Amino acid sequence: MKRMKELVALLNKASEDYYQNNSSVMSDMEYDRLYDELVSLEKESGIVLSDSPTIKVGYEVLSNLTKVRHEKKMLSLDKTKDVEKLKDFLGENKGVLSWKLDGLTIVLKYENGSLVQALTRGNGEVGEDITHNAKVFKNIPIKISYMDELVLRGEAIISFDDFEKINESLDESEKYKNPRNLCSGTVRQLNSETAAKRNVCFMGFSLVSAGANEKNVLSDSKYDNLKWLESIGFQIVEGKIVTKDNIVSSVGEFEKKITENKFASDGLVLTYDSISLSNSLGTTAKFPKDSIAFKWKDEIAETTLKEIIWNTSRTGLINPIAVFEPVELEGTTVNKASLHNLSIVENLELGVGDRITVYKANMIIPQVAENLTKSGSFKIPEKCAVCGAETEIVKMKDGKALKCTNPNCEAQAVLEIVHYSSRDALNIEGFSEATVEKFIQNGFIKNYTDIYVLEKFKDEIISLDGFGEKSYKKIIDSVEKSKTVNLENFIYGLGINNVGLSNAKLLCRKFDYDFDKIKNSDFNELIEIDGFGEVIARSVEKYFKDEKNVSLAEKALSFLHINAVSKNEEEFILEGKIFVITGNVEHYKNRKEMQKKIEELGGKVTSSVTGKTSFLINNDILSSSSKNKKAKELGIEIITEKQFIEMINQ
Repeated sequence: MKRMKELVALLNKASEDYYQNNSSVMSDMEYDRLYDELVSLEKESGIVLSDSPTIKVGYEVLSNLTKVRHEKKMLSLDKTKDVEKLKDFLGENKGVLSWKLDGLTIVLKYENGSLVQALTRGNGEVGEDITHNAKVFKNIPIKISYMDELVLRGEAIISFDDFEKINESLDESEKYKNPRNLCSGTVRQLNSETAAKRNVCFMGFSLVSAGANEKNVLSDSKYDNLKWLESIGFQIVEGKIVTKDNIVSSVGEFEKKITENKFASDGLVLTYDSISLSNSLGTTAKFPKDSIAFKWKDEIAETTLKEIIWNTSRTGLINPIAVFEPVELEGTTVNKASLHNLSIVENLELGVGDRITVYKANMIIPQVAENLTKSGSFKIPEKCAVCGAETEIVKMKDGKALKCTNPNCEAQAVLEIVHYSSRDALNIEGFSEATVEKFIQNGFIKNYTDIYVLEKFKDEIISLDGFGEKSYKKIIDSVEKSKTVNLENFIYGLGINNVGLSNAKLLCRKFDYDFDKIKNSDFNELIEIDGFGEVIARSVEKYFKDEKNVSLAEKALSFLHINAVSKNEEEFILEGKIFVITGNVEHYKNRKEMQKKIEELGGKVTSSVTGKTSFLINNDILSSSSKNKKAKELGIEIITEKQFIEMINQ
């Protein structure tokens, strides 16, 4: 009984962190392991505690969003890791096998062809009304041709690429551990402006009803109904019809696609294709009897923890990395795994020499699964390994983290200089982390402004290991070339939190490419910039209120020649227009080059079609892609690349 209570408390805490705080302090593998242990103990003892997660569908969600009771209870799925069990489950019946997407389940309701309600799953009985956010999802049709009542379920997800971009733009304390947590936090924002910027996608996986009641469906085949949803504008999860004869090979086909997926998936779902059969089976207290989840049998390897490396980042956060004896996982050799933060190191009770198990989450990202010996002998570093300054423990979205207290830490300086020298900033070749680190250690540079006076250390640089006259000249030539630069690239190079290159361009345009106006701007002016939210506006204001930041920027500008930008309105012929580019381009090298042209002419490029979009550029105007469908529904003009060129050359 004692162990059961411990497991219930641990699992409920993990659920609370996920459902209420959009964070994960426990890996999916660890959760599944503890859950299975609890199920086993409950079966063995015949006792199920009242707050056991084995009988709770979800967790009560606390937020300021309106709570709405679901018309039909949403249950969890029973699960298996044994593909043979899937054969037994199917028997002689046809099934639908599809991805189990790792996001947030959403229920959509349409009336008279319009989206009227979107609810989160919540605890399975009561969800949150997120209609305001669903209307700005990347690919949800606001209007459809079907005029009767329509209810469907699907998963809200954010792609790996968008996750990386969004996380990069957030302050360290606001970063998310994975796309699922980011999606959950985004979907439940009170302000739909945030959701609109984060490219949330909706993938339908089930038609609940097409008519005034749940028995009204178009076909007895779930698969056919999904295909019908696709035909009226919804993006649906990839799936296929299976039988007991091809279920094993079909699972293998999905498995081969995992590394190519743009979205996170934690397994597959198998459900009977026949709706009448499903309805006849009913449910258990927690699970429907017509469906089962298949979780990948993660390839797990046991190894020895050699050390924990604490890496100081550009923002001062110190990130723990587990280094272990090399092992083979999913066809590659792995010897490192991120531990994300201090809380995870503590929960795993790690220590050098411990025997640990490692795996690849979703068969992609190396993770520490379990600590078999739990020595707990690790020590929280009291000093930053780079600069020797004291460390402090800070509260983060995903638990506790360690931070260097020295704002002038060498590690931060290294990464700041590397960022300043990067291609989209000053584009100075040769300034790798290793080179910058050597230059700092030898006292050649302390900050990015020192790049411009490197000549005085010519002899010392040439004599460094790995350098010589040729290497020195290449770096100096690159520094000289970088002295002529666009203001937006310089602003981006300063490394202002949340300000990427596109935001730097918007900032420059707002203040007429005048650095003095930018540095003296205030929050009220910044918030007026189309595309700037409160977070970005506060970040810019805070940066330029710091005298040290302004002093360094002005010192750098004394070495630079900022390219003049014409203020003629004729040159900003696309001012106020918003474009979405999709498909292949023929006249431009790539879509990025086309985007640059649009921005030079005062326009803006976004990744999703919304009511604010002015034009969708697609060389295949007749395409049935989701973007084309969305544009047609919203009455947005679709033009070809040739028509765009004609537009800007008129």
